[in-house]
Amino acid sequence: MLNLAVLLENTAREAPDRDAVVLGGTRLTYAQIDTEANRVAAALSAHRIGPGDRVALSCPNLPYFPIVHYGILKAGATVVPLNVLLTEREIAYHLQDSGATAYFCFEGTEQLPIAEAGVRAFESTPGCEQFVLLPGTPSGAARPENPGTTTLAEFTDGMPAAFDTVQTAETDTAVILYTSGTTGAPKGAELTHSNMVHNALMASRLFAMVPDDVQLLALPLFHSFGQTAQLNAGFATGTTIVLMPRFDARAAIEVMVRERITFFAGVPTMYWALLNCEDVTGCDLAAIAENLRLGVSGGSALPVEVLKGFEERFCVPILEGYGLSETSPIATFNRIDRPRKPGSIGFPAWGVEVSVVRPDGTEADIDEPGEIRIRGHNVMKGYLDRPEATAEAVDEQGWFRTGDVGRRDADGYLYIVDRTKDLIIRGGFNVYPRELEEVLLTHPAVSLAAVVGVPHASHGEEVKAFVIRKPGVTATEADIVAWCRQNMAGHKYPRIVEFRDGLPMTATGKILKRELADRPSA
Repeated sequence: MLNLAVLLENTAREAPDRDAVVLGGTRLTYAQIDTEANRVAAALSAHRIGPGDRVALSCPNLPYFPIVHYGILKAGATVVPLNVLLTEREIAYHLQDSGATAYFCFEGTEQLPIAEAGVRAFESTPGCEQFVLLPGTPSGAARPENPGTTTLAEFTDGMPAAFDTVQTAETDTAVILYTSGTTGAPKGAELTHSNMVHNALMASRLFAMVPDDVQLLALPLFHSFGQTAQLNAGFATGTTIVLMPRFDARAAIEVMVRERITFFAGVPTMYWALLNCEDVTGCDLAAIAENLRLGVSGGSALPVEVLKGFEERFCVPILEGYGLSETSPIATFNRIDRPRKPGSIGFPAWGVEVSVVRPDGTEADIDEPGEIRIRGHNVMKGYLDRPEATAEAVDEQGWFRTGDVGRRDADGYLYIVDRTKDLIIRGGFNVYPRELEEVLLTHPAVSLAAVVGVPHASHGEEVKAFVIRKPGVTATEADIVAWCRQNMAGHKYPRIVEFRDGLPMTATGKILKRELADRPSA
């Protein structure tokens, strides 16, 4: 028997008075988080919600998230975290597709009124019987005008502070994480208690976490990276987690100084923003370097130039790893005790196998690009109610097909070449955008770049680069194209360059290349 909530319960028992979660002036101990999670679990049980039921949660990085998250788990139910940027239609789809019985939803803000869309989606989903509002202010909020809704305080009123956690099997589904749906409707990846516990303990070990660590958690908790690598791993270790509901580089630097942050995990665009943050007046960068012992990057490939620049500015090493929602998520990571190769995603994590294969399924040679496949305790149970999609993604031997192109060098280090779906085929030649982006970032005028393929009459696709220039530079499209022609092979270099002040990104900080590619070329 195993329940993911044990990560919280064990630390609450051993270090009840240690700060677990910090947000501004609010500091909650492990005992307080555990008690409130118990009340949520008791309330769910009182409403006959438990094993076999799925409970959705829309909440940014607020103390509500761990309280409700672990409360659902304690009740024996499955957590369905939802992206807080989903529209009413999208929320309704996720509630319906997951078969959610109850829905916890943050009230939101004036700029992002999450509950407005949430209530309407709830009303259009007959199978979802309970709506619980997470108020945006300590004084609470008015209950939405719907007989099936209630506030969290009302929902847990009178519930006991103690709760006997429901014993779940390690193969039971703990969390359903929805994929982005880039190749169709989003699919729910079923991750078991064993998947999640193993990955959390593995992350804690890979990051050499200790109870004295103070983490800055700016990654969205509805995503697997922040949820496993920071929340679950941090609670398993007994670290203090400083929450940031919305990432802002200047604010993050201030928090790093004020809270003496020792550990930070982020996606590449976060590191890029921290590196390029000019408004650091009054911020003691030396204090950050003194306290910050490790940075971890994932979510997408970290450009080598960004890695080098960040390490020079903040005097802290960044270790890069790799994984997907379907792999809980960590699959590979650079080892603290081994030499580091910038650009590499390291080695397979403990208990995980990684192969790089050709289209015919045979193992690729050293440095030969091929699809990355993963097998181990971290691979999902399957896609919810989609046996055909599951069979297509995971073969009979348990290998998960990632759709990512990678390679392995002679020393066993793994590298991401690119996403299969991002591959550009120009005149019959394969062009990998990530390779070109790495080169573009070495241009003195380029701050950030994204390369995509756009339709072309004779070549099928043409290579186009979207570029954010460094402040004060005046490089033109012709300048960039000419430089690329000198530094890239003839079939690779971008013939089209478009300058932008910013690039479209997901809530998790990934550049939305699909949006860029959908725009007609200039």
